[in-house]
Amino acid sequence: MGPEGIALAMFGMLLIGLFMGHPLAFVLGGSAVLGAVLAGKTMVLGIVVNRIFGDVLDNYTLIAIPLFVLMAQFLSNSGVTDKMFESLRLLMSDVRGGLALAVVFISILLAATTGIIGASITVMGVMALRPMLNYGYAPSLTAGVIAASGCLGILIPPSIMLILMASYSPLSVGELFAGAMIPGIVLGLLYAVYVAVIAVLRPDLAPPVHSDERLPKGKLLRMLAVEALPPLVLIFGILGSLLAGIATATEASAIGAALALLIVVARGRFRLDTFYDALKETGKTSAMILFIVVGATAFTGVFNITGGLRATQEVIRALDMAPWLLIATMLFIVFVLGAFLDWTGIVLLSFPIFLPIVQEMEGINLLWFVVLMAVVLQTSFLTPPFGYALFYLRAIAPPQMRTTQIIVGVMPFIGLIVLMCIAVALFPSLVTWLPQVLYG
Repeated sequence: MGPEGIALAMFGMLLIGLFMGHPLAFVLGGSAVLGAVLAGKTMVLGIVVNRIFGDVLDNYTLIAIPLFVLMAQFLSNSGVTDKMFESLRLLMSDVRGGLALAVVFISILLAATTGIIGASITVMGVMALRPMLNYGYAPSLTAGVIAASGCLGILIPPSIMLILMASYSPLSVGELFAGAMIPGIVLGLLYAVYVAVIAVLRPDLAPPVHSDERLPKGKLLRMLAVEALPPLVLIFGILGSLLAGIATATEASAIGAALALLIVVARGRFRLDTFYDALKETGKTSAMILFIVVGATAFTGVFNITGGLRATQEVIRALDMAPWLLIATMLFIVFVLGAFLDWTGIVLLSFPIFLPIVQEMEGINLLWFVVLMAVVLQTSFLTPPFGYALFYLRAIAPPQMRTTQIIVGVMPFIGLIVLMCIAVALFPSLVTWLPQVLYG
């Protein structure tokens, strides 16, 4: 079988395995083995194993993943985030749509302190879903703002996705963190503007909080200072040490985990059972991510050695498109893949194909392209039929909230992500300005 046939066969097996409901890591690994057999080059599996041990398991940047996950678990399990939401909810009680705005702003803080989508959506869902419905918020708006805001964690640093992208590209973690900072925050602000406009145009969809829950502003400001200050210290501790060049990504993740534990202890919320649960969940989440990394490394290794990677790149080059049109095509492919794969699989499968082609283009900044791709990957959690955020929210939503309401609710936010992609494409300085200031 020729390289073109190998490429089609391996992607075909990948899609069939996913539609049969098998875990992505094992579908990738299984497709790699079957691809090597079909190509008659089973000896490449030995090379792939050596590559996994040499290039993946020896990559110290990946140690940041379990440490950031552990930091997130400390904050989530200790209830620190619950208090943050409650104080901001009461502070914005006079604002129409204030509860939805509180969800957006707390999600931005969670994104900068946790970066775990499942945890962010679950935390916000548990805290805000029923209160928003009880106060008369439309189910679709409620579902949309919680699901979309909870996904900001893969774009706003410290992001596990950006760490993985850096480990599979020539870019450093610090460059990617700096490049994604402004687009991530602006996207969160776009969500807030959308909620505010909806609250003005359709006040029946986003009513204010009942007056009997309102507290004096002075008391609320003190409460917010107490609850928001520790996470802000955590954010500056991580990003400040990393962007200033004081610490590497791995060291910054260790700083974050240590500061999160200190916050939990200082707030009197440390318990052995929650500490154990945090360690257990960290192990499970990290193992899932690394299993996918190993499976994807096997897939791309076989795909490359058997000629499938080269054949696919030649097909893309043969399209003979203008650079901007070719990049738009790549991003569209990423968008479509987001309906079927999670971001881990998309990054590990697309980077070996796309990045060499982008690097050949004159006048194209690789950092800009990778961050633009990261913005598009926001949709991978929201687009049906396999948007993970939809499943997370469905699992915690009350029975009266229909799945169709959840899907309808996220559609405007998918449109806002596309709008953010257009803004980044038209104004590359949104990505490149901060890294140039920090790193020259």
